[in-house]
Amino acid sequence: MKKYALILLLFLSNLAFGQTKNLHLTNALVIGQMDKEEDRYALEINLTELLTDAGIKAIPSLNMMKLGSDAAILATDSIQKVVAAKGVDTYVLISIRGYDKKYRISERNDDIATALNAGNLFPLYRDEVTSVSFEFLFYRNGKFVGSDIVKCGNISNRDSVIKRFRKILVKHIVKKWK
Repeated sequence: MKKYALILLLFLSNLAFGQTKNLHLTNALVIGQMDKEEDRYALEINLTELLTDAGIKAIPSLNMMKLGSDAAILATDSIQKVVAAKGVDTYVLISIRGYDKKYRISERNDDIATALNAGNLFPLYRDEVTSVSFEFLFYRNGKFVGSDIVKCGNISNRDSVIKRFRKILVKHIVKKWK
């Protein structure tokens, strides 16, 4: 009985922690979920650039909606049809999970509309913080397909956050998302 419980536990933990191993990302609409527009656009542009460099077709959400618009409009049918017409079926939502290295991949698997309506209270950089954790949620054809978390440590200002984000994500995209 203990063996069966152990096998079941290993199988379930593999599902929870290995969600992005079989992602096979080929295209993406990158959506930043930050309150400050400059943080949102900085992360969207940098992630889009990194995905494109890795051979993944990527479009930032700022190309799909007006400046200052609520990201929740990306869940509407009309916008989803426009995005699909551009050959994109995967949405990547990026948000800041917090400023601690102890965060784990979240187990939530909301639909795309709920995830887009979720707020984010954290700015890209805060004084006296040495690490920041970014959470990525992946939705394909409106359904949740996986999540991932990237931790950037040894930061001292906003520019160092972006620099570390780019450095860590280059390897991460190739190893886990592609």
